[in-house]
Amino acid sequence: MPRMTLLLVLLLASCVGCRRVSFEDSVLSKPDVRYRVGELPKHWRRVWLDGNDLAFAEEGTGRALSINATCEGHDDPPLPVLTRHLLMGFTERQEVATSVVAMDGREALRSRYLAKMDGVPVELELVVLKKDNCVFDFSYVAPPGLAMERMADFDALLAGFESEHVG
Repeated sequence: MPRMTLLLVLLLASCVGCRRVSFEDSVLSKPDVRYRVGELPKHWRRVWLDGNDLAFAEEGTGRALSINATCEGHDDPPLPVLTRHLLMGFTERQEVATSVVAMDGREALRSRYLAKMDGVPVELELVVLKKDNCVFDFSYVAPPGLAMERMADFDALLAGFESEHVG
């Protein structure tokens, strides 16, 4: 086998377990799932946030949005447990509101909290959804008093959500 062919075979073999994630035209695709989110205004910039499929920040305001889908290893916990998981790392958590909302043909749990992260006060808007053996979570974090100014952006992101299980 020529050296270049051997190198190519080894390279492809080493990537058998690679996870390819793409985001184009408001659609995120990864091996187990594909989903669409509503479009965000231009003031939101995509950023990389470890442990999330997508994250966006509004420069200079402290506002951030994140979205993640987990389709393996979650043991099917109830929505309140999934919400508590999103609150890990936050202290002095105070629940402000919780409601069940319709999302992509299922019930989702939407919660609002006041909390602190590393001693800094924040407002949190969290949504968790289970569909087709996947858990979807959406988070909006803002400094106190600044969340409502961009809540319509978060709502539009959620309103455009559609999932498709591909695994």
